[in-house]
Amino acid sequence: MTNMFSLLKKIKINPLFWFVIGIGIITGYFKEVIMVFTIVFIHEMGHSVVAHFFKWRIRKIELLPFGGVAEVEEYGNRPLKQEFWVIIAGPLQHIWLIGLSYILLPFEFWTVHDHHMFLTHNIMILLFNLVPIWPLDGGKLMYLLFSTKLSFQKSLDTTLRCSLVLLFIFAGITLYLFPFHLNLWIVLVFLLFSHYFEWKQKSYAYMRFLMERYYKPEEPFVTTVPIIVPAQLSVQDVLKQFRRGVKHKVVIKDFSVAPKVTIYEKVILTAFFEKKQASRPIGLLNPP
Repeated sequence: MTNMFSLLKKIKINPLFWFVIGIGIITGYFKEVIMVFTIVFIHEMGHSVVAHFFKWRIRKIELLPFGGVAEVEEYGNRPLKQEFWVIIAGPLQHIWLIGLSYILLPFEFWTVHDHHMFLTHNIMILLFNLVPIWPLDGGKLMYLLFSTKLSFQKSLDTTLRCSLVLLFIFAGITLYLFPFHLNLWIVLVFLLFSHYFEWKQKSYAYMRFLMERYYKPEEPFVTTVPIIVPAQLSVQDVLKQFRRGVKHKVVIKDFSVAPKVTIYEKVILTAFFEKKQASRPIGLLNPP
């Protein structure tokens, strides 16, 4: 119970959501606004409770008209399976919410109109969140998919580029079908700014990823994936090939040396952060 209260204290309502709530109240859609707020709140708590279960460090839970954003002090070094469950936990809440609406149908206070309106909002918020646009849940799932094969930098870069293309396509569809839908345009502008700020913070995110990896104790059950590189490649260029969710050992590709030299990632991270050897060829590092 104490843990739940600590989560609730971290909830903040984005000014954009207050604006949408205000419009709803002024135009006489108070009941509908309460429904949307409840759905969004439960959706975001789904993310947050699972993140808390995995002992993620949650800084803030911000509610938005289409869902929410949980700001966590995690920088890409948690297992990808954990991240998958944290992402999918939000959309999963809509399943039992829809079921609850059917259960409430026999009661007088829950009319058929309420039921249909509640289902509509649930399905709309669910489907919108699954669109592969950053920072929606669909965008984060796309990032997770790219992270299974690409390095940290490439996966984030590819995600943002694909997401931006899809955002412009979505904006074009909105312009054609719903040109005067004010709330939808506000959300699209918010998503565009989210892309801009995420793009500006790419280098910072990459450095935090490496720093956390350097300071974090090694986990024994994480899969180790080899990276084969030429001996003349610099330490900083080797680090650019590091992926999320796995550990690395670097194998030096030098046919004149047998057996092959293997350097584990902690040695490379130490050379980068502690010894300031970012430009040093990887082949000149001394493996432990």
